[in-house]
Amino acid sequence: MPVPITLDFSLRQGDFTLEIHEQVEARVVALFGPSGSGKTSVLESIAGLRSPDRGVIRIGSRTLYDVEGGVDVPPHERNVGYVPQDLALFPHMNVTRNILYGAGSTPDVGRAAALEQILSLLELRPLLERGVSDLSGGERQRVAIARALTTSPLLLLLDEPLTALDSGLRARILPYLERIRDELATPMVYVSHDEAEVCAMADWVVELELGRATRSGPRLGDS
Repeated sequence: MPVPITLDFSLRQGDFTLEIHEQVEARVVALFGPSGSGKTSVLESIAGLRSPDRGVIRIGSRTLYDVEGGVDVPPHERNVGYVPQDLALFPHMNVTRNILYGAGSTPDVGRAAALEQILSLLELRPLLERGVSDLSGGERQRVAIARALTTSPLLLLLDEPLTALDSGLRARILPYLERIRDELATPMVYVSHDEAEVCAMADWVVELELGRATRSGPRLGDS
């Protein structure tokens, strides 16, 4: 189901200022634009890794950040799943331990069922005992996404999830992301500079350039 997302804030980083004023109701919001346009800074602000100078961040009915209201929910309490570009997998842990990290040591029945669904959806069960160094790029991407999903996040943040993969791997990973969108119905904010990727995934697109939204609409080029 579409989720109301309010991203109405400004963030200054040295000589760069990000200004975003969006209220969107969508399953997948894509942030589209060239490198340096502020896409990752938006994700990090939602995740609580950066603190805007002013404004509000709200997902559904939950306020994550509100300067005037004095709200700044700590990152570990935001219930947001974040998959950064570098994936941040733990090399000393196998796939199982990476996926379960942060999900709780004794999952209840509901969480166990959700985990089984994630493993099935991402076709990870054959990989569970492997070390991270034994995984392909596409396999690592699926493990990182699974780890983010095990907490049943309010929102999934994906930062250029396919950019480090070759075209063959991209074509194989994209259907997994579409299944997460369609079968798990997990709302996403999806960062990319690839037009075909954005068209396949998003139902709302915010185009960013130099820290400003130049267009916002249900398809690329719509205003």
